[in-house]
Amino acid sequence: MTTTTTEPIVINTLFRTELAPGTNYAQRHSTQLDKAVEVDVIRAELEEKQFRVNLTVIDTPGFGDYVNNRDCWAPLVDFIDDQYESYMRQEQQPERKQLHDQRVHACLYFIAPTGHTLKPLDIEVMKRLSQRVNLIPVVAKADTLTPRDLALFKERIRDVIRTHGITVFAPPVDSIDEASAEHARALMSSMPFSIIGSTKDVRTYDGRMVRGREYLWGVAEVENEHHCDFKKLRSLLIRTHMLDLIMNTEDYHYENYRQTQMETRKYGEPKVKKFDNPRFKEEEEALRRKFTDQVKLEEGRFRQWEQHLIAERDRLNKDLETAHGAIKQLESEIESLQMASRTQRR
Repeated sequence: MTTTTTEPIVINTLFRTELAPGTNYAQRHSTQLDKAVEVDVIRAELEEKQFRVNLTVIDTPGFGDYVNNRDCWAPLVDFIDDQYESYMRQEQQPERKQLHDQRVHACLYFIAPTGHTLKPLDIEVMKRLSQRVNLIPVVAKADTLTPRDLALFKERIRDVIRTHGITVFAPPVDSIDEASAEHARALMSSMPFSIIGSTKDVRTYDGRMVRGREYLWGVAEVENEHHCDFKKLRSLLIRTHMLDLIMNTEDYHYENYRQTQMETRKYGEPKVKKFDNPRFKEEEEALRRKFTDQVKLEEGRFRQWEQHLIAERDRLNKDLETAHGAIKQLESEIESLQMASRTQRR
């Protein structure tokens, strides 16, 4: 199973192991100059109750950290599409017994606990990702909000998701098994999941050792359903709906990608690379503006030169007319002198 996320501590909490390294804030600050969203791939093999899972976690440090986040989702979309492309290439081979599946089956999209609503960037990115992958919205650091503010925040997020037509993963409701159907409905009612991430064990006031965060007012427990939705998210990803996530990727998202590629490409033809790098777009736009300004400048100079030539032509024409009139006058004077000379001779 492959999942993508931007909160390493939550992944470590989910799987109770150090899969993803913690955030290095000093390095994060130094990489601001690069202005590039990174894609880090972490692979591990987990075993729980004699059940083994090959897990791939894709972390995206740098996402949304810049003042100008234009097209910051491009590396994420390209990575997801590249995994579909790799799988489709394997299916086209004569030998297909062992397919190496690196497709992204779940995307945990972490929402900052602002208490207001989704930001325009969140809306745009979620719309694009939901067309390619099973999108699961998550409210990070839920212990920073009061229960009332958290409930209002989640309701606002659901309203925005409905208004903008964002598709989030919905676990199927079993019409036969009522208990399973009730569990699926409970999961859907909790979206977006509120999460508290912690890998440390702390002692509660009644003496219990639990994973959570300790504050002056008490302990925020990771696995307490009255504090957050961690257990529901873990159930969705690992225990009850892992196969549904994989099947939905296979039957819907991957099939849409494969159909689109087969309609627009010939068999064996390589995928067309889209040069959507935001930096290249900015440079192209700057060059276009520079070229336009240069053309306007040259046009202005040409018009001035043309007006100068017209003025010079008119001046020369006037000089020619003046010279021609002077010549006529001289010819008339010469003719008068010649006539006067003939009269004197007689």
